[in-house]
Amino acid sequence: MLRVGFIGWRGMVGSVLMERMREENDFNGFEPVFFTTSNIGGKGPETGMDIPSLKDAYNMELLFDFDIIVTCQGSDHTKSVYPELQNMGWNGFWIDSSSALRMDDESIIVLDPVNRSVIDEGLRSGIKTFVGGNCTVSLMLMALNGLFKNKCIEWLSSMTYQAASGAGANNMKELVAQMIAISDVTREKMNDLASTAIEIDALVTGQLQSLAFPVSQFGAPLAASLIPWIDRLMDSGQTREEWKGYAETNKILNLEKPVPVDGLCVRIGAMRSHSQAFTIKLTRDIPLNELTDMIQGGNEWVRIVPNEREATLKELTPAAVNGTLQVPVGRLRKLMMGPEYLTAFSVGDQLLWGAAEPLRRVLNIIIEYLS
Repeated sequence: MLRVGFIGWRGMVGSVLMERMREENDFNGFEPVFFTTSNIGGKGPETGMDIPSLKDAYNMELLFDFDIIVTCQGSDHTKSVYPELQNMGWNGFWIDSSSALRMDDESIIVLDPVNRSVIDEGLRSGIKTFVGGNCTVSLMLMALNGLFKNKCIEWLSSMTYQAASGAGANNMKELVAQMIAISDVTREKMNDLASTAIEIDALVTGQLQSLAFPVSQFGAPLAASLIPWIDRLMDSGQTREEWKGYAETNKILNLEKPVPVDGLCVRIGAMRSHSQAFTIKLTRDIPLNELTDMIQGGNEWVRIVPNEREATLKELTPAAVNGTLQVPVGRLRKLMMGPEYLTAFSVGDQLLWGAAEPLRRVLNIIIEYLS
């Protein structure tokens, strides 16, 4: 029986992965063993079967015995363990949520509703390293796969509105702490029917600019504000998050002729669903109804939201999408610049299609391939 080791299963992405695997009854047909960096000998997660106590995630001899290793532990652990396993001659499959190996020549960024053929060809050619992609890139490709499949995109600008979850669990907690701090300072005025919005705004502004306001994770207020900077600066003037749009899109799709992808990445006060506004230069003038049909046919999770106020407010927001696999696409229309220009808006759960779900699915693909 195949042996599958899981590392980093208690973190945010790992927890969502475990939840999805339980929901889909994925813990069948292989022997799961769980590893830890801090609780050796402890109890593992519920899987519906008996599992051994937690093993040391840095024990190379133990890890060497596994056919597949699935890790959500992060780049530092991957950079420490993966090269050593390779040097030892390990020949198993490595499935990773971190960015450490994404751009390696011998890795495939996995998003099977979009690049299943690339994954299958990689398996046939002996590729053993499969990596989850950047969350915004994966969600963009889920939304626009139909246009890419039909070779309709000449270039693409994505303006992202990214949730706190993309920065990590502590950042999500800090966002809530910021909300609480704002609530605390405005509570008295909010309960006073005679208070004005200007008075309340002054209190909010004072709190946002206070040295006591909690910003240790984000470095700036996010609640009642936004942060137009994610990740580090690149030589191009992009942040690394913006650079990933081009680099990862073209690697995932394995395009012979790269499609330019660029834009600005902004952190907003959503909890776990990323939103994106697209400006798309089409390869030709295509009627809007045909474009809509292409997008809808991109995969079974895409859902077209009519370009109407009521439907947009109900279906095309982070609040509506959180915790679901749906990828709604709306605000579709041609732009004034010309008939070859299209705009669209999409939302998707950062922890599902943006992180855990592609890992869950590629694990099943590899198990099926090996059976």
